[in-house]
Amino acid sequence: MENVEVMEKPVLKVGIEEKVEPAKALVFGLQHVLAMFGATVTVPLVVGGAIGLSGDQIALMIQAVLLAMGIATLLQTTIGSRYPIVQGSSFAFIPGLISIGSSLGMAAVQGALLIGGLIEAMIGWLGIIGKVRKLFTPLVTGVTITLIGFSLADVAIKNFFNFYADPAGETLVKSSAVALVTFLTTVFVALRAKGSLKAMPVVVGALVGYLISVPFGLTDFDLVKSLPVLGVPSIFPWGAPVFDASAIALLLFAFMVSIIESVGDYHAIATVTGSEITEEHIARGIGSEGLACSIAGLLGACGTTSYSENIGVVALTKIGSRHVVQVGAVMLIFLSLLPKFAGILASMPAPVLGGLTLALYGMISVTGLRLIKEKVEFTDRNTLILAAALIAGLGAPQLPPEFLEHFPKLIASILESGMAVGALTAIILDRLL
Repeated sequence: MENVEVMEKPVLKVGIEEKVEPAKALVFGLQHVLAMFGATVTVPLVVGGAIGLSGDQIALMIQAVLLAMGIATLLQTTIGSRYPIVQGSSFAFIPGLISIGSSLGMAAVQGALLIGGLIEAMIGWLGIIGKVRKLFTPLVTGVTITLIGFSLADVAIKNFFNFYADPAGETLVKSSAVALVTFLTTVFVALRAKGSLKAMPVVVGALVGYLISVPFGLTDFDLVKSLPVLGVPSIFPWGAPVFDASAIALLLFAFMVSIIESVGDYHAIATVTGSEITEEHIARGIGSEGLACSIAGLLGACGTTSYSENIGVVALTKIGSRHVVQVGAVMLIFLSLLPKFAGILASMPAPVLGGLTLALYGMISVTGLRLIKEKVEFTDRNTLILAAALIAGLGAPQLPPEFLEHFPKLIASILESGMAVGALTAIILDRLL
């Protein structure tokens, strides 16, 4: 008999299957887009900058991401869980995407997302999700999420000081000032702002940082001028996909983290909307997310996951209609057809990203540590597993490239990912001890 959980019924103004008049649907849908926009656009900006893509290539990736996330949200709300869940770029994929993109190129990223997405879809649709979930205990999940944030620390600091664009440090003072103002603005809005503004610290921080970077001469608008007003993202923009076993294996750890996060989000939205949640809901949701990740691979975008920020929007507004979320998805697809808009985002200076992600990446690690604190009993066994997994995950990526050449390619790729090493260490020890 299927396990069915019925969450306590909250007071919603608009239920999941209810519709609202078009004018209100546009406003409510825009609210969802704004809530997820800063985070979902940050992923291609960080990945593109870290692997050395040009401005027009980053703009192309942003276009692809917006289209992929719009399609993913429509899939989730129709053939997926059918909850009012918005899909966006997952931070869990960033370390793997940077590693693969830097060493093998974006064509290998496309291939890894295609295959990894199909594997995730099968995990959902074939009901394997229950078995996979057993491997990712709170201890394993907490370690993995913590290491995601830690593994991105150098990216945040290098962007903060504009290292990628200016390794000689000629713009160090200007870059540091812009990054610091961006960081302080983001933190202030997150902690002190009132009303709907409080839900958009990344958007406000990015806007302020972008504006002050203009008089400092850190922003180049030549890219925006060169791009057309309208344009449709293409299939395989980075060339024919490359199916590399090491790249696929590396991204599978990000897929597993994304699955666990999404299952948690399904329970959260069911609680917020007072809906039932069954294994079928979870299976369909994970299946649609996998399909969406494969579509992201086709479009040259990044991996997708459910967004907790938008569950907060539902809880705040009491508007639980999935049709409103679908309106937001259509908005994302429309924005993906505007290359100049993507160009404006792509021209965002690295110090602005550094200011945004200084706290943002840290919050990822804190989320993992909080999960460990709340869900894991600190016995000698668990403490030993936690200690070994964290040290292995932090230490392995420090191995120099010339030493990694002595390992098989698949092993070397895994060793370059702190998240993968930490997760594997925690899983193995959790099973053996």
